[in-house]
Amino acid sequence: MSPWSTIGLVWLALSIAVSAAAAETTVNFPSLDGATSLVGHLARPDGDASRPAVVLMHGCSGLNDRKGRIFGLYRAWARALVVQGYVTLIVDSATPRGLGQTCSRGPDSLRMWRDRPKDAYGALQYLQAQPFVKGDRVALMGWSQGGGVVLLTINDKSIGRPAALSQDFKAAVSFYPGACSETLQSKPWTAVEPQGWTTKLPLLVLSGAADTWTPLAPCEEFLAGAKARGNPVELKSYPSAVHAFDAPNLPRTELPAYRTGNGPVPVIGTDNEARTDAFARVLEFLKTHLESN
Repeated sequence: MSPWSTIGLVWLALSIAVSAAAAETTVNFPSLDGATSLVGHLARPDGDASRPAVVLMHGCSGLNDRKGRIFGLYRAWARALVVQGYVTLIVDSATPRGLGQTCSRGPDSLRMWRDRPKDAYGALQYLQAQPFVKGDRVALMGWSQGGGVVLLTINDKSIGRPAALSQDFKAAVSFYPGACSETLQSKPWTAVEPQGWTTKLPLLVLSGAADTWTPLAPCEEFLAGAKARGNPVELKSYPSAVHAFDAPNLPRTELPAYRTGNGPVPVIGTDNEARTDAFARVLEFLKTHLESN
């Protein structure tokens, strides 16, 4: 077993054992789209000390399952982060807009791509106004659609970043991101000119090589080009992992309803080895960029 896997198992066990200590509060704050009052699920460690924070952005399935519960994937990550001493804010971008899943291509999907970077910055400004948050130590994390939103958000020509911003995100993590290509990070999908995606923020991307929903190859090419231009990006891929590999106890499931054209059927499912490594790797990345210097 690799050192990453060993560390990951310890952290996962600790997060399960201590998760009950983190109190969760539902909060509201404005998106910078100027029209949406967002719902956020805020959790933080005990005490009044000022701490680093992480904003979490859900995928195209939305934040909640059919019973109205936050999907286990996001709750598991929030718990693990709180155990490590971070404030977490899970942002619900779908429900406040009256939307369910936006995985099917259409106007709602395009709307989410264009509006959600403004949600991310709305969340950042909300956290920076809280006395228990270190405003200069906030990271952004996202999954699938939310992972693509991370890329749109941290672009030097971000379509969400306000002109007057005293302190930006400190670092970013993106899981199996959608829109992970130069084409989808540029016009007409966004307001950004296709002149080469760039960012100043340290970025960690994690993806499965067997992912048929957000394939690794185009994303790998996109990130390699960005890295060659001097961007601080890092990619970790897992050979046998499919989409949502870091979700807890998710059976391998085909989703033919979300198939695009004659492309492959999207498949989701837990990969325990990749999941364990990802938890350790992400927590170490955040420690480096949110707690050092």
